[in-house]
Amino acid sequence: MSDLLGFVLSGLVSGALYALLATGLVLSYSASGLFNFAHGATAYLCALAFYELHSGLGWPAVPTALLLVCGVAPLLGWGLDRLMFRKLARVGETAQIVATIGLLVALPALGLWIVELLQDAGAPVRPAENQFGLPGVGPSPAVSWQPVDGVGVDSDQLITWVVTAVVAVGLWVLMRHTPLGLRLRAAVDNRSLVELRGMSADRLSSVAWMLSSGLAGLAGVLATPLLGLSAHDFTLFLFVSATAAVLGRFASVPLAFAGGLGLGVLQNLVAGYASFAERITGFRTAVPFLILFAGLLVLTRRQRTAGTAAVDAPPVDHLAGRSWRRRWGPWTVAAVLLAVAFYTVTTPFWSGVLAQGLAISLVFVSFTVVTGLGAMVSLAQATFVTGAALVAGLLMSHGWPFAGAAMVGTCAAALLGALAALPALRLGGRSLALATLALAFLADQVLFQTGWLRNGDTGWAIPRPVLGPVDLSDDRAMGVAMVVLVTAVVAALSALRDSPSGRAMLAVRSAPAAAMASGVSVVRTKLTLFTLSAGLAGFGGVMYASYSTRITATDFTAVTGLVWLAVVVAAGVRRPQYAVVAGLVFAVVPHLMADYVTESAHLPVILFGLAGLALANDPDGYCAALPTRLHRRRARITADAPERSTPQGAPTPGAALELRGVRAGYDGAPVLHGVDLAVHRGEILALLGPNGAGKSTTCRVAAGLLAPLSGQVYAAGRDTTREGAVARSRAGVLLAPEGRGIFPSLTIDENLALRLRAKGDRDAVYERFPSLAARRGVTAGSLSGGEQQMLALAPLLQRPPGVLIADEPSLGLAPRVTDEVFRLLVELRDAGTALLLVEEKAAEVLEVADTVAYLAQGRVAWCGPRAEVEADRMTEAYLGIGAGGRTGAQGPDAPGDQGHRPQEVPQS
Repeated sequence: MSDLLGFVLSGLVSGALYALLATGLVLSYSASGLFNFAHGATAYLCALAFYELHSGLGWPAVPTALLLVCGVAPLLGWGLDRLMFRKLARVGETAQIVATIGLLVALPALGLWIVELLQDAGAPVRPAENQFGLPGVGPSPAVSWQPVDGVGVDSDQLITWVVTAVVAVGLWVLMRHTPLGLRLRAAVDNRSLVELRGMSADRLSSVAWMLSSGLAGLAGVLATPLLGLSAHDFTLFLFVSATAAVLGRFASVPLAFAGGLGLGVLQNLVAGYASFAERITGFRTAVPFLILFAGLLVLTRRQRTAGTAAVDAPPVDHLAGRSWRRRWGPWTVAAVLLAVAFYTVTTPFWSGVLAQGLAISLVFVSFTVVTGLGAMVSLAQATFVTGAALVAGLLMSHGWPFAGAAMVGTCAAALLGALAALPALRLGGRSLALATLALAFLADQVLFQTGWLRNGDTGWAIPRPVLGPVDLSDDRAMGVAMVVLVTAVVAALSALRDSPSGRAMLAVRSAPAAAMASGVSVVRTKLTLFTLSAGLAGFGGVMYASYSTRITATDFTAVTGLVWLAVVVAAGVRRPQYAVVAGLVFAVVPHLMADYVTESAHLPVILFGLAGLALANDPDGYCAALPTRLHRRRARITADAPERSTPQGAPTPGAALELRGVRAGYDGAPVLHGVDLAVHRGEILALLGPNGAGKSTTCRVAAGLLAPLSGQVYAAGRDTTREGAVARSRAGVLLAPEGRGIFPSLTIDENLALRLRAKGDRDAVYERFPSLAARRGVTAGSLSGGEQQMLALAPLLQRPPGVLIADEPSLGLAPRVTDEVFRLLVELRDAGTALLLVEEKAAEVLEVADTVAYLAQGRVAWCGPRAEVEADRMTEAYLGIGAGGRTGAQGPDAPGDQGHRPQEVPQS
């Protein structure tokens, strides 16, 4: 019994640290949509700072810890949010993952480099890298107690338990009983709706990142006696804590916290009682990664894909349709010049460096296959490299020729890739990245610890091959051979991309459901991508190992693969030629830095990691940044040329909301072409038109969710064109978005409290709507559609806004509920609110509207009093059917005959 209690208590120590890190991960992910792979790096940075300030400079432990946890760590989170995370939230998920992985690589190296600089300057700092047995916040050495016979507890463990319990209570109070916590939970539910309610989602995101970084800093300080100062161990610690975040579905702080505690205990129990694990090398340390992998497969929900846009859309090929000379001429010339340079201008040293860069380029090109073509982030590429090289080395030790051993090693890597593809059939995005990383850690901890495969710490010799008269032991010959190999691989991948199979892969990347409907097998395509990528990585790994002439099981760990991914994506993962550039940069830059800047090995790592920062501005990488920006600038100049001459007049007197000459669109595609609308206080302006006319776009522009390309938006006579949704909402312009403007995970009372902070105002709402009062503690997502719409409108009735923009308020509602919604809108109008109402139910909306505007093809075709609306005019403008030159409805901006089939006018 004492053994069990001892395992549980010691497991609760690591579990408490897992809980702190997992809670921070959930907080930052919930508020910003970013999974922060650099969370453990923040913890390491704070642990390093605590050690140097406390043990090196002699600062007292508790004040130092408080300074780091309450000051430095939150400031770091705030700065990273302002510099990086806000922009990353608007780019593709691949760039998000890689940018935070870049921080994971850069932050520990930055801390160690600063320690080096201080040491060179004579500061009393201590050697920091891979130090263990360090003092913590409590007494040093730690004080021990034995409350039960055979069970010991020390002061560091006790401090960890107490602090974690206090933090847990504090977080519960913050999230459940404070206005800030309520707003943070609302941002988790619907970030855009938060802004429409006048709350800054960016500020809430900053608060979440500050809290998250503070929790990471606290975990780092408390973990110093347990983990020491090993950046690798902190990275492993982060990914173990990610298991707890998965248990909380990246949304529930209590579940993530409890999951972290349970994970620590389970890990210790397995280590203590799983006797079968003694026969499997590394199994005990691999338990958390098994749980992570299983949790991802079981708990990650399939997402609806039909009818959705691509999450990570491929970039526009600006050279499409150009001649072969224009597309490939510069790259061909560069390859020829590089091959000639090996025998003309390069020294033996630089010949070796360039050959090494070309060898690693083969590995880097494998990322182009799985991530560039497939939009799947694989963090197991280093595993494929190590597996192929170890198998090839094993075979060559038994007398196999290089070509045969390399072929079998490549096939072994491809087989591993097919196994890694299994989670890809169910997962995507960050879940897939974590699953492949879990597999990579499992390979490091278990597979590559097998004695017959790893051959101890010496590994296997992989001599360079001799191809006929060409001996590749000469770096120059090796370099030329690698130029030929890399050129062939790049050409083959480019041909694959332009082939029917490549187009099928791109279709699966962009819209899996549509690809499946077109007869493309999504399962086979993903398996092919992973298998091809893994085989290519394995072949590149054999060639890279042959450059070094030896391979060991620890040469290319899972963390090494993270660095590779950061380097490749920063250069550009969508084109294989960009991956070659990344390989050369990866090989050359460290030597240039050592020769001309500093001999520190940390600075190149910092630069490679921080290259991920650029992905916030250029998600396609720095190689594509210049041509992409030039193309966009030319397209913008061309598109904006006719817009700049559009004259703008003064706002209409007395208009509560006015759009004057508004032109707007998405990603360069225009939708609105000079819309003029004005709605006055106490007036309902009904905006009608066919699907695709631009009605919802008009609402988004009016609410500040979409900035117009030209024109002005006035609120109460004030120019608000450049203001966003938050400022527009605070000025009294509210949008009731299409669907339901509620936060489904919050209760009815919490939904009301976001707009009605005074309890008396909420009580007045409950008196008006008794059905809401009876269920005030029920989550809004469990209400019926009509009840949800009542909940969305109820606070507006209590405190009417100046302007309400209602986009399809009756969508999906029963006729009786629709009548009630329209009665509430009329009540708002009578209270003085100006309403811009978009509706498909033309007959119903005409009963309440004061003014009617018809929108067709992004233009206002007709606008006037409701009394002047005629059935044929509605047919002509609303349904897009031409009537042959009718006065008023037909004009230069009217829709005309667009080939629509005649439809009946909706009848009441």
